[in-house]
Amino acid sequence: QVQLVESGGGLVQAGDSLRLSCAASGRTFSRYAMGWFRQAPGKEREFVAAISGPGFVRAYTDSVKGRFTISRDNAKSTVYLQMDSLKPEDTAVYYCAADPDFKRSTSYEYWGQGTQVTVSS
Repeated sequence: QVQLVESGGGLVQAGDSLRLSCAASGRTFSRYAMGWFRQAPGKEREFVAAISGPGFVRAYTDSVKGRFTISRDNAKSTVYLQMDSLKPEDTAVYYCAADPDFKRSTSYEYWGQGTQVTVSS
């Protein structure tokens, strides 16, 4: 069992930055790929970024490439999402997720409760 707790969301203006954190507890953190997903009102949950267990492989959805950076600190059992140049369309609830397999789909085994990010224009 893996427990995930996100933090760092908030209300910002367009162009600002935020860093989301996701702290994990439970089984060996480094064995899990970690993903960030988001869900806007009335929309399906979508993939944002993922990072492999050791942290060597990363993937991003096209709309955040060059603006968001996913990273992890396995010693702290924490994954981060640095979000720069935020846009109003980035407004959503952001979720972190853990799975033994590195993937872009939403079929991750463990999920956090989510943190709200709101970007005003």
